[in-house]
Amino acid sequence: MGIDPAFLRRQQEHCRARIDQRKQQQISPPPAPEAAAQPTPLEARSRQVVELLNGEAAPEELFTAGFRAAIADAQIRTLSANLTAQFGRALAVSLLLPRDGTRAAFEIRFERGLAKGALALDPADNNRIDELRFTSVDWLAVAGDTPEAIAADLAALPGSVNAWFGPLGGAPLISRNSDRPLALGSAFKLFVLAALAEDVKAGKRRWSNVVPLTQRSYPSGQLQDWPQGAPVTLHTLASLMISVSDNTATDQLIAVLGPDRIIKLMKDSGHSDPAANDPFLTTRELFVLKASEPGMIGTWSAQDKIERQVTIASVNALDFITPVSLDEVNAAFGNGPKALEIEWFASPADLARLLAHMRKTADPEAFAIMAINPSATDAIKANWRYIGFKGGSEPGVLNLTWLLTDKAGRDWVLTLGWNNPEAVVDEGKLEAIAQRILLLPR
Repeated sequence: MGIDPAFLRRQQEHCRARIDQRKQQQISPPPAPEAAAQPTPLEARSRQVVELLNGEAAPEELFTAGFRAAIADAQIRTLSANLTAQFGRALAVSLLLPRDGTRAAFEIRFERGLAKGALALDPADNNRIDELRFTSVDWLAVAGDTPEAIAADLAALPGSVNAWFGPLGGAPLISRNSDRPLALGSAFKLFVLAALAEDVKAGKRRWSNVVPLTQRSYPSGQLQDWPQGAPVTLHTLASLMISVSDNTATDQLIAVLGPDRIIKLMKDSGHSDPAANDPFLTTRELFVLKASEPGMIGTWSAQDKIERQVTIASVNALDFITPVSLDEVNAAFGNGPKALEIEWFASPADLARLLAHMRKTADPEAFAIMAINPSATDAIKANWRYIGFKGGSEPGVLNLTWLLTDKAGRDWVLTLGWNNPEAVVDEGKLEAIAQRILLLPR
């Protein structure tokens, strides 16, 4: 069989074309890479914030004169040092929205934490930062963190610290001075809630019961600004008392229940020393006592119940004639810890017994109220089926108490207390330890 000459010519031409094409590819230079995109001013400044946190950039390089006049360079450096000491080195900007413009929300990843906040630039001043806010810094679970390491960090805190973390009714994973009572701050309101919820479950009261607002305390809260006599339900009072620590709501519930009813609840729940809280103070009485003349409160620790009742009656009478102003209250707390013996007291073991008692005797709505403000990050929320919380503080006093339910349905308790009559305690430091505990593998 012969070969068609025209076909052969076409095949030869095709081969020559392929060879020429390959030669051309070999000698042609590779395409030039695209020029890297220049960072926007927001991107550039946010990266400098990471450098600042690590001590690798100076405040004068980043901030406007107005910002530095409002917040001194030394304060900026102290904040940066505190953050990195607590959460490790700042690693990167993990979120910046939007990436262009003059204002953005950001997230900065640390070795052991995630900071969230916002920053804004002044285009007229070389895009220097004229606003920088950290709204939260959440602890991230870290491989290798242990109860022993956390217990050592608790032990290193100045002043007196107590702690208990473990399943309700079981052995603790972390325990420190678990039988030592410390001042609670507003965490005492858990006892008020427990007494009310017990009465509701027993049919003595209803959450929907309406009472006139007759008490008036000082912030925190909002009811101190409501009209006298305003009708409010017990549920509203309890919800405000726990979720935003409303002091007027608390005093109104104490007036409804009676102080002796709450002392009885303490005894029934197994509190180790109810007498330390008898007479049971309202929040206003605590504020007015601490704002009183030193001679009025100087012997409080040595007084018995009757003598303390006389002291309370005396300051209440003076307060009725000439009400103590909010400025006077603020002044009383303006110089650090003040008369920490005038407080409400419980140990971690007392609080654990209270929560166990509530599970048996409290109307379930009490736990829904405790969950309104769980004081937990998204990572912690993902770790638990239920989270209820109440904390409390004043200068020199801090308490953080959680009731939690794990995915298997078992209740756990975390309660941390810190008192220091010599100095204001660092809330962020204890809260960071609490976050580490709540993220521990179980």
